[in-house]
Formats: sequence, C-alpha cells, structure tokens
Amino acid sequence: MTSRKPDEPLARNSRLRLVRPRALATARRAVTTRRTRPAPRPPEGTPPRAELARQARQVLADAVRLARWAAVERGAETALRTGAEPAPARERAAAALNLTPGQIRACWDRARLAGLVELHGDAVRPGWRLHAWDRDDSAVLRGWVALFDAWSLVHPAPEGVEPSAVAEVVEAVPQVLSLLQLSQGPVLVPALLDLLGQRVEELREERCEVPAAGPAPETGGAPGTHGLPTLLDWALEGLAAVGALTLDPGTDGRHATLTPLGNWAVWVKLEQICVAAQSPAGNIEQSAEDMLRGCARLTPGPARDEYRAWLAARTLSSAVTELLAVARGEDALLRGLAFEALRVVGAPAEAEVRATVAEPSLRPYALLWLAEYDGADPDDAQEVLTREEATWLWVDTAAAVADHGESALLVRHLDSAVQGTVPALLDEVRAVGHPRTVQVLVALAAAHPDPALAKAVRRAAFQVHTGGA
Repeated sequence: MTSRKPDEPLARNSRLRLVRPRALATARRAVTTRRTRPAPRPPEGTPPRAELARQARQVLADAVRLARWAAVERGAETALRTGAEPAPARERAAAALNLTPGQIRACWDRARLAGLVELHGDAVRPGWRLHAWDRDDSAVLRGWVALFDAWSLVHPAPEGVEPSAVAEVVEAVPQVLSLLQLSQGPVLVPALLDLLGQRVEELREERCEVPAAGPAPETGGAPGTHGLPTLLDWALEGLAAVGALTLDPGTDGRHATLTPLGNWAVWVKLEQICVAAQSPAGNIEQSAEDMLRGCARLTPGPARDEYRAWLAARTLSSAVTELLAVARGEDALLRGLAFEALRVVGAPAEAEVRATVAEPSLRPYALLWLAEYDGADPDDAQEVLTREEATWLWVDTAAAVADHGESALLVRHLDSAVQGTVPALLDEVRAVGHPRTVQVLVALAAAHPDPALAKAVRRAAFQVHTGGA
C-alpha cells in the first residue's frame, strides 16, 4: 500500500478507542427503540425505600464490618477468600469483630455475593457498593437482592441429597415465595410442602421425565418427592438466613412469613415477569435468542429489566447455558447482548463465563465481563484486551452493525477502533482471522464516502478473500 501524506483522508490520525458499552450502543442503533413503561408502584403497606434499605443494612451489618476490616488489614484478603486452614487472618478478624471463625467465613461469603468486596486475581479490594453503603439506598438494596438471589449458595444443601433434587427445589422455590407474598401473612409449612411437591412434579412433567417404577414412599409429599421435607426446611432456613422470611413455631404448627424486605423483593420479581409477559415480543416465554432479539429494540435500562424478568422465570444455570449457546452463534449483535444479560446474572455466571475465555469467538467478551465483574470501570475494561483481541472485537461489532444497521453507523464505527490510522487497522484486521472479515470490509468499502479509503478497504477485503498478504 502506498504511503500518503498525514493530511490525506486515508491517514486517519484520530485516536480510536474500543469501549464496550459504546460499541454495543452503536450496534443497538441498528434497531428501533421502544417507548419505556412507567415504573409500577409497590403494594400498599410496603415500607419506604429508606426503611427497606435500613433493614438490608441490618441484615448485612456483619458482612460490611468484615469487608471494611479487610480493606484496612492488607494481606488478610487472600486467606479470607480461600478459606485455607489454618487461617490466622480469619482468627484475627474474629477477634477484632467479636465473631466466631465460622461466622467470619459466612460473612465473607455474604460480602462477596452482595458485591461488598471484589476479586482481582489473588487480591481482593472493597467493592463500589461498600464505598456507597452509608449514602446510597439503591446500592444497598441491589446488594441485598444479589444476596437474596444467591440464597442457595449461602446455605449449604443437606448432605446425602442428590444434586438434581436440590436443583429442582431451587427452581421451584419462586412458586413458594409467590404463595407467601400473595398470602400477606404466615403460611403453615405443610401447605408450602404440598405446593413445592406439586411444582416439582410439574417441572418433571415439563421435562418429560418418567417416574421410577414402584409405589411412592410414604414419607409425605407428592409421588416421587419423598425427600422434599428436608429440602424445604433447607430452603426456608436459607431464605431466613438472608433476611427474606421468618420461621416461627406457632400454635398450629411451624409457619413461614415473608419479611418486609422479602415481600418487596418477591413483588419486584413478579412485577418484572408481568411486565415482560405484557411486552409485544412476549420475552418471558421466549427462548434466549428470541428474547435477545426483542431486547435489541430497547435502550439499555429497559433491556436490563427484560433480562431480569426472563432470568427470574428460569434456573440460573439453565439460563446461563442458553445465553452462552446464543453467544456462540453467528449473530454478533446477539453475542454482545448475551453478555449484557450475563452481566445481570452476575456471580452465578462467573465459572461458566471464565470457561469461555478459551474460545476465540467469546474470549474478548468474556475478558471484558470478568474485568467488570472484578470491579473495573466499563470505560477502562478494554485495557484487559490485547491489541489482537480488541481488533477481533472491533470486527465482530462491525459485523453486528453491518447485519442490523445503516451504512452511516458502520462508517462511524471506524472511529471506535484501537488503531490510530486506517492502514494500521486494515493490516491488523487482515491478520486477526475473524470469519466475517471479508463481509465487514466489503460493507465498509461500500458505505464510506472517501473513494481512496473505500478503494484501500476493498483491496484489503480482496486480499483476505484470496489469502494474500
């Protein structure tokens, strides 16, 4: 390629930054935006947000104390994180905070799940929610809801129970919480057990599972659900441990009652499901791919609401698997949106997202996800990418724009590349090996108004197509 003077169009000297939210926003403009809905009002009798935040602060008070202690006691974080034995750091924390080592372990898990601490490789640092804890009620409530969503991770499942049975109960618990919320008062545990058994049977029928031969055990519950009493106790105790409900003996038998915090959280999730079900696309009932296509028409805020509603109607493990399956597809726009939805999932998705780092097509998205999960600012997260990975992501985003957008957007996308000049960009795009490179370059050449630049881009597309240098 011949050299050109710095003031000629081909030598574009503007610094080109690849910032994930902006790149995705560029792709989003390829589809229409739907009008947002007014925020629904909580049920009558729901405490004000300030009171709910006060209760959430009370639930997480010891976790906050531990997170603040760890922020001061540098060097203690790794031992607290790993739970290694012996653990002098945990013993020091227990002595300083007047807690037992077992309570310290539980508090550390809560702090991590609530976003009070952030993991950065082998190091741990205070999370942004910890910094905002005393002044931002929304941050407090979001932190508590994250803990509420992770109740099954806070309270270990009973030993000797099949993992599949535990997963069924976790999937069925939202039905139990809905009954408690609609009852607006205490509900006897046997009634909750009947409902849980029915829901587990429905889930098995939906999966077309054939029940085991032979009569059902006589230990109570629906057929094939003889282990449910123990698992229901585990679930209720786990939800009580995070402050979502209370368990009382009662004169007529043991009963459960949602706390104001739990009642509010269940209402929020039910409202999200209802809102999504009323959307034109019917996202709550759609597959992950169709849901993401529907959310592509939304701005980021309403889209996150749709993600939350879709996730609330599914087990997190199956939802994460489905989202990653979409991300592995050919549609680059859906790939980016799938990782946006995985950001809403948060901690439960970490292991599966981390595993995708080894997949070239998902690696840049996974690295950005992990960087933000570890506390990096979204505008700075791209620093974790190598030049090659950033270029691959630029091509992938350009493919999304080419598939769903207008030519003007593709031209503007040129300014989001990490390379300082178009010749440098073309050299690296040719070398990166993205499967859509030729189509992206051809579309860019057709869209760009500068004839010299368009000619250079077409030449690069031809070289990639023919395998030339």
